[in-house]
Amino acid sequence: MLTAALAIQYVIVFGAPLALGWFLWKKLGTPWTLFFIGAATWVGSQVVHLPLNAGLTALFQQTWMPKPPEAWNDAFNALVLGLSAGVCEETARYLVYRFWIRKTRAWRQALMFGAGHGGIESILLTGLLGGLTLINMVVLHDMDLSTAGFPPQEAAQIGQAVVEYWRMPTYMPLLAAAERGMSILFHLSAAALVVQAFRLDRLWPLWAAIAWHAAINAISLYVALTWGAVASEASLAALSLVSVGILWATWHAERPAPGLARVAS
Repeated sequence: MLTAALAIQYVIVFGAPLALGWFLWKKLGTPWTLFFIGAATWVGSQVVHLPLNAGLTALFQQTWMPKPPEAWNDAFNALVLGLSAGVCEETARYLVYRFWIRKTRAWRQALMFGAGHGGIESILLTGLLGGLTLINMVVLHDMDLSTAGFPPQEAAQIGQAVVEYWRMPTYMPLLAAAERGMSILFHLSAAALVVQAFRLDRLWPLWAAIAWHAAINAISLYVALTWGAVASEASLAALSLVSVGILWATWHAERPAPGLARVAS
């Protein structure tokens, strides 16, 4: 059953972003170019995001920056990681809108851009990295670690990791696939929110997107650290209602007022 659940997970993780892109292209007429630009934006944001996280970790470990009380450690880490993700990814999204795709200002275009951004995250993180982990676990499962050249302590640790992996509850891969779907929904909402900075000629939508990104990451991570993966996915599902609300509000803001529509017609 676990093998079947893993297979379903990878079908969803790889297929859902592409299916969403196809739907947006077919039904809304948005070009695939925006999907691939969104994907490149996520990759580019990680060039700053990953070193920033590593630098912050080093600063706190070396006590060059003050640490919070032990009781607040998980909340503090979740908030810092959420803020670093929000600042890097939403700023990258804003800069791409401003300097690369200057004519992309429509809601439907923002959706395709967000689909590429969230889609490549799903494909690379859960798809490719998760797939490599699965391959390693399949190989190690049938390997005699005691004769494979590993030091005894390391062999014991690897063996325990393999056992725990194959004892994973069947629902865990399905939860991972659901998380990727909710993450893509978030990226659609964030892309639609950031583009409002240009439609309104104001920066507050960018700050709102950064805050929203930081909040959804921090809350889901804190819940995971405190109550576990199932509770974290439940919190993410509840927060996804906010993503739906943002999508509705930004779509509604783009529609002309009824009176203006009658005049235009």
